[in-house]
Amino acid sequence: MHVILLHGFWLDGSSWDPVLPALEAAGHRPHPLTLVGADGRDPSRITLRDQVEAVLALVDSLDPADGPVVLVGHSGGGAVAHAVADARPDRVARVVYLASEPVGDGDCINDGLPEVDGLVPLPDWSVFDDEMVADLDEGQRETFRARAIPVPVGVARGRQQLGDERRYDVPITMICCEFTAAMIRGWVEQGHPGAAELARIREVTYVDLPAGHWPQISRPADVGRVLAEAIGG
Repeated sequence: MHVILLHGFWLDGSSWDPVLPALEAAGHRPHPLTLVGADGRDPSRITLRDQVEAVLALVDSLDPADGPVVLVGHSGGGAVAHAVADARPDRVARVVYLASEPVGDGDCINDGLPEVDGLVPLPDWSVFDDEMVADLDEGQRETFRARAIPVPVGVARGRQQLGDERRYDVPITMICCEFTAAMIRGWVEQGHPGAAELARIREVTYVDLPAGHWPQISRPADVGRVLAEAIGG
């Protein structure tokens, strides 16, 4: 199975390196992408849709005879994955959201992070809720900050563009980290606005992975195992 791995804010494709062995051992072919805006191109001009189009180009380049693909989206990468499933619902077997969720049409990933010259740099750790960062030790925090890539403001605040309701037929797996599966199910049942898109997806599997917001850094072996189980055969 082709598995396309989409990183979240301030990361690049190499952030998936620790989880690749588990996917390869399970017989999958992982594609850890570095999304446009984190790849050396002028990030001040990059939009969320630019990232989506780049992933669509990869999906379209893969031989359909190899079967459908699986998308894995971490954090903000989940918005990209959801848009790709919307554009190619017949090519996507499953979307796995790692510390992430599907972002609905017209919504954005995060418009509350501070902007500096058209970019969103990694803010001070105090900006994040305790449950997001509690499992990152000092060494991991220092390494993360040293390698952090500012996010294009057009990605963080850009509006999601969706148009095919067949996306709701694509099965998904929610790997629940800083928020438990029970909490997220509760938001869906209560009609929480942030869970509106998730509530419309017809087949959802919830998996708890107690961790912070960056489990591929804090618990890479467990992330690899859980992803391999979620993707299956």
